[in-house]
Amino acid sequence: MVGGTGLYIRAFCEGLDEIPEIDPDIRSGIIEMYGGKGISWLQNQLKEKDPAFYESGEMQNPQRMMRALEVVESTGQSILQFQKGNKTSRAFNILKIGLELPREELVKRINTRVDEMMKAGLLEEVRTLLPYKTLNALQTVGYAELFDHLQGLCSLENAVEQIKIHTRQYAKRQMTWFKRDTEINWFHPENQQGIEDWLNSRLIH
Repeated sequence: MVGGTGLYIRAFCEGLDEIPEIDPDIRSGIIEMYGGKGISWLQNQLKEKDPAFYESGEMQNPQRMMRALEVVESTGQSILQFQKGNKTSRAFNILKIGLELPREELVKRINTRVDEMMKAGLLEEVRTLLPYKTLNALQTVGYAELFDHLQGLCSLENAVEQIKIHTRQYAKRQMTWFKRDTEINWFHPENQQGIEDWLNSRLIH
């Protein structure tokens, strides 16, 4: 398996934790408030009510954020408290490899990628989606910032810079999440020989 969010990978490797049932009124209220006030409202709510998730969770992912908020409002506990259950036994061995770049190189690649996305027509794509800007799937990095620009809330230059900043912040949160997993073995992406040697030393022939 390659990629996936931290929670997805954890579920695949360890199984899902059981989380108490959520009050449907709380859930619908959060969805309504998010629809009216946007992702910044979710961020502020989590910063106040679940600072642990705010520091390490996916703070540009509205679905994850709403889930975390509904859990803390329904149970009084951070969703992270329910993500520490017993591991599910798997009928296969799991080897985890993480790819890590030096910060300067990562920042450069993120900035270049955003510039290339803009050249490839990201603004035009977002313009066609403007009527659907309130959909959860579009409240993500790259869309939200350009929606603001198209609505006259900021310049294009500022929107692009915000995309770069938010992407770097998201990458940092991802690393914070994955660095907690001591089973991950980290390599530079170009260290192919090192990766192969490590795998070969652990595979059962």
